[in-house]
Order: sequence, then C-alpha cells, then structure tokens
Amino acid sequence: MKKILAPFLIAAFALPALAQMTPAGLWRSIDDNTGEAKAEISIKDNGKGGLNGVVERSLVKSTGELNCTLCADDRKDKPKVGLEIIRGAVKVASEDAWEGGTIIDPENGKVYKLRLAPLDGGKKLQVRGYIGPFYRNQVWLRVQ
Repeated sequence: MKKILAPFLIAAFALPALAQMTPAGLWRSIDDNTGEAKAEISIKDNGKGGLNGVVERSLVKSTGELNCTLCADDRKDKPKVGLEIIRGAVKVASEDAWEGGTIIDPENGKVYKLRLAPLDGGKKLQVRGYIGPFYRNQVWLRVQ
C-alpha cells in the first residue's frame, strides 16, 4: 500500500512547486534607485496563450503624476493603478522563460520588449525590458 501511495504523495507535494515556476501571480516590484517596494503587479493568462500584467496597487506615496501622461498608445492618460503594463509574453518552449511581449514603464511612457524568467523556485521573477542590445533587469518578489 505504501509503495502505491508514494508516487501520489510526491506528485501532490511537487505540484505547488511546479505551479510557481510561472510568472502568473501577484508580484511586488522593487524601485531601482531606492530598493523599496514600489507596486504590486498581477500577471495572468490573457486567454490567447500569453500573459498580461496589471498594476494592482501602488506601494509608495505618489509625488508625481497619477496618470500615464507620457504613454503614447491606448494607455495615454490612463491611471497608473489599473494600467496594463505587460502584454503578450509567451512561454519559450526550451526554457522556463516568457518572451515576445512588451512592458511599458509608466514613469516615462517607453515600451520595451520583454523577457520574464522565474528565479529561486518561482519566489522571484527576473523582468527584463530591452530595446536592441540595451536592457534593464529588475527582480520582483512573489506576493502570492
């Protein structure tokens, strides 16, 4: 009986770990300059085989513009909280990474190509925005 149950028990404990190796979930972004938590971003399946991410809440007292006034696309003048900042990231077949989408920086309105890669068993997420050979990495922390 124990030999029969062992594979099921191992699978039951492994599933939560495997489920975390995805960018889907709630993440806390960290400010590049201060190292402090800046916002919470919810990343979800968009129903088209990709992932989209929305700013759920700001974690800093705003001293600037509350809307994305520098955005040049359909997000122009939309509130930063509730703004869809990640669009269309899709799973790379050969690795635990998602690419092909874009990310917008609501502070400057710039849109970057995107790469997402879970780290540390899915507890962290490397977020890379890039234009050509130039890129910037951030590491976000999983909230749930």
